Amino acid sequence: MAYWFQDPGIKSLLPLATSTSIKGLVTFFNSPALVIGANSLAEAFMPQPSIVDIFTTRCERKRAFFVTDEFSERFARKASKVLEGAGFATCIWNRALPEAPIDSVRECAAEMTRFEPDMILAVGGGSVIDTAKAAWVLYERPDVTDLGQVHPLNLLGLRKKAGLAAIPTTSGTGSECTMAAVLHDTETRRKVPIANGDLFPDIAILDPEFTMSMPPTLTAGTGLDALAHAVDGVMTPASNDITDAMGLRAIRLIFRYLPRAYRNGKDREARLRMHIASSMAGMCFGQNSCALTHGFGHAVGGLFGIHHGLSVGMFIPYAMQYYRSVTEKYLEICDVLAIPGRSPERRFASLMKRVKGLFGELDVPPSFRALGIERAAFEARMEEMVLFALEDIDTFFSPRPVTREQAERILRCAYDGRDVDF
Repeated sequence: MAYWFQDPGIKSLLPLATSTSIKGLVTFFNSPALVIGANSLAEAFMPQPSIVDIFTTRCERKRAFFVTDEFSERFARKASKVLEGAGFATCIWNRALPEAPIDSVRECAAEMTRFEPDMILAVGGGSVIDTAKAAWVLYERPDVTDLGQVHPLNLLGLRKKAGLAAIPTTSGTGSECTMAAVLHDTETRRKVPIANGDLFPDIAILDPEFTMSMPPTLTAGTGLDALAHAVDGVMTPASNDITDAMGLRAIRLIFRYLPRAYRNGKDREARLRMHIASSMAGMCFGQNSCALTHGFGHAVGGLFGIHHGLSVGMFIPYAMQYYRSVTEKYLEICDVLAIPGRSPERRFASLMKRVKGLFGELDVPPSFRALGIERAAFEARMEEMVLFALEDIDTFFSPRPVTREQAERILRCAYDGRDVDF
């Protein structure tokens, strides 16, 4: 199967479009309307327009289709009850699957088409939101027969039938604030990122109560996904002043509150701050891109069945070590984390220590070998990993280009837990 990100023309145009010279001519920043806090779905009187008022204004036919999974269905039913009280007809589709398989997306789109909603609500983690985005494309554009060809250069022309609202139940992907979705082609075992300016949700509802039941391992994995978004979003040359502000603040919040949320899932302050940090990190990378954390994380995670957040998060120190020879943006990360030092080298070493210390607080292994992948299996898939990493569109936004030989060396460093020192 061919994918849009394999097109050499697109690969050359996207980094050019985010270059300093082009950004100086025009820079866009898009974001959904954010509703934040434990009262986000309140049915009682509010001193400002409620979420029901917002949906009622946007939906003439008052037909709401909920995309969720079995775990998050209870939260979807809570939101559905609020809308039903305002006269909405609702339908809950609860069969979203982890990693958003394309076949599952098509099933969702078929049910969506049958119900004919004028508002789609995604209630769940990143895979649920990504499923809703991709199904929305097929609902609005039945002429799109290959999701692997959806790319950012031509707007899809959505919203003729429905809008999109996202209610995340995890704090990591930031999909509620981005124009991207990551799907899974189960036949090729590849992650398939799609991106389009029309895929930004109209509304994102950040209710920390919906994240309280996340187990510690999921809290850690999704939190590291958010950290990877923020770090790469700051380090990539595609960044700008607004995305830097979002990313740097998100990094500070994650280092402070992720360990608290991991240790105590009922810590309401930590859950709220991580929800905000995740969306800020989403707005950071969603306006430019991630880079090697995701290019390499997609490759390894897809082939070995590793949770997305864990696989991309584990590449954070290795990616930063690889970038360091061409950029000093890491010093801005040191600033927000109050990392001192008499030289950039010492500050970077301390930053790496802080990152690895965070991994330790979250019980995350420092290498893929420690994760339990056999060396023989890793080496047997090396050619595929290198190919998938180098073809991944995120890799093209790296501040330092990557050759095939360098990709192999980075992968082996990540497997063994060795520093990238080249």
